[in-house]
Amino acid sequence: MTLTPSGIVGGALAGLFDTLRALRSPRPIHPHGIALTGTLRWLTDRAPSGIDIIDHPHTSTLPLTARVSRSVGVPSPLPDVIGLAVRFDTTTGPADVLLASTGFGVPSRFWLAAHRSPSRARLTTLMPLKTPHGPLLVAARTLEPDNLPSDLGELATSLEHTSWRLKLYHASPRGHWHPFAVIELWREPGAVDTATRYDPVRHPLSGTSTYAWERRLREPSYLRVQRRKRRSET
Repeated sequence: MTLTPSGIVGGALAGLFDTLRALRSPRPIHPHGIALTGTLRWLTDRAPSGIDIIDHPHTSTLPLTARVSRSVGVPSPLPDVIGLAVRFDTTTGPADVLLASTGFGVPSRFWLAAHRSPSRARLTTLMPLKTPHGPLLVAARTLEPDNLPSDLGELATSLEHTSWRLKLYHASPRGHWHPFAVIELWREPGAVDTATRYDPVRHPLSGTSTYAWERRLREPSYLRVQRRKRRSET
């Protein structure tokens, strides 16, 4: 079997996941999060993205679920990489997008950035989606409120009383960000952290797929997580 750089890195990441999982089961990263409910509303003035779900949506709004988390899980108020996993309920089935706090410029959109408050984070897919017109990044930034707490317990309480509104963008890897939708997220009273695994490889946004090098990076870790989950359930 021919080894590729992405395959080697993917294997190394899988080994790291095994180590972290031994210390923090069942989630080696983003160990604690908040389950959210929400909606997406398309903006009427959208720059073309090259994929149908953005350029020609079949409905003006979409229901969604989401999970916000701190990647390393260090205690607040220390800064951490903010993660936001979103699942859109589309006519063709669920579509998952994973966002993490990064920069918004070039090349800062390709490296992770730690923040205290989710409100301050600029969130991107980090790795591009594969489309018929070339690679596409998706991003989000907060519209309001501008002072969400860093502590997950306080954040959960806050999002029971106020919604988190973010604007979504798309861009080519080196291009300008173009807004295309607004999402609104909130926590249902009493909701617990979800066990749902968001997976953009198996549930891609309609009109997109994943590059082979991305699958080689992601799949070893994902498969090990799934095997350990099945063993724990038997």
